[in-house]
Amino acid sequence: MSANGRPSGQQTPPPQTYDSAFLRACRREPVPHTPVWFMRQAGRSLPEYLKVREGIPMLESCMRPELVTEITLQPVRRHQVDAAIYFSDIVVPLKAIGVDLDIKPGVGPVVAEPIRTRADLERLRELTPDDVHYVTEAIGMLTGELGATPLIGFAGAPFTLASYLVEGGPSRNHEHTKALMYGDPQLWADLLDRLAGITAAFLKVQIEAGASAVQLFDSWVGALSPADYRRSVMPASAKVFEAVAGYGVPRIHFGVGTGELLGLMGEAGADVVGVDWRVPMDEAARRVGPGKALQGNLDPAVLFSTPEAVEAKTDEVLAAASGLEGHVFNLGHGVLPATDPGALTRLVEYVHERTAARG
Repeated sequence: MSANGRPSGQQTPPPQTYDSAFLRACRREPVPHTPVWFMRQAGRSLPEYLKVREGIPMLESCMRPELVTEITLQPVRRHQVDAAIYFSDIVVPLKAIGVDLDIKPGVGPVVAEPIRTRADLERLRELTPDDVHYVTEAIGMLTGELGATPLIGFAGAPFTLASYLVEGGPSRNHEHTKALMYGDPQLWADLLDRLAGITAAFLKVQIEAGASAVQLFDSWVGALSPADYRRSVMPASAKVFEAVAGYGVPRIHFGVGTGELLGLMGEAGADVVGVDWRVPMDEAARRVGPGKALQGNLDPAVLFSTPEAVEAKTDEVLAAASGLEGHVFNLGHGVLPATDPGALTRLVEYVHERTAARG
């Protein structure tokens, strides 16, 4: 039995989504076509997203269930992707437990009082479902609208959340983060363990509300060596994955610049390992090893090229992924804001057409 009382491996996604191409690929089962969804598809490049978000700060928009529902549905309607990704931000659970932060346009999350000492750590309390009641409400609305289309819940991984908290905002070199990790390894371990608990609680809320899969984003972990990842990060990531294992939903792990970490990221407990555009899918499969599905990995910048070039690069990804146990087509990172929405729609159609015969 799992810690939440559910038998390990029990399936809890809405029944109508169970046989979707996306969930079948995550489970490494035969699919009618390679499923497609895009990171940062909920909004970003869509004019309808910009219209509904006009004048509404990012964090506030994440706390309005009706707005979250509309934004999450927009790319499903327009692009016919095989899965929706819940519209939120990785710092939402931190804001929910009282961390003084804001998302500044053009900058990103900014933390008023960075965490640098053990006394600072005590400001991070546990997350409860009541703290994010708007998430439960929004997912209830979404699952009713999505029907057979699966909804992916998500959260920021402990390392990336820690980096924002320690640096006070986005960082190119992660000086303060690494200084703490190397200089006070016990405080670092306690910080990541605390964040793992918060992250796991946030994912549980989404799964229990109806999410069919979850993705853990470790946006900045590519800044670490494999040895540092294994020693200082992997235990916290593994704690998150283990905490939600009993729900039976696919667990996806994605990071940027993580080519050297792919095997370890799979070892941490993911069912599906996300691959950025720097490593070909067949090589990524070799590094990850058997027993895992892979997700990826078209370079987002390719979508600014000609349709012919997009198709050629897509063919390269599909060819490299042709021998995988399970493949979810995605970009190698998020949709860039200036991307032509039409290019995304055409890409979904192209992948579906090219892979339908294989199913």
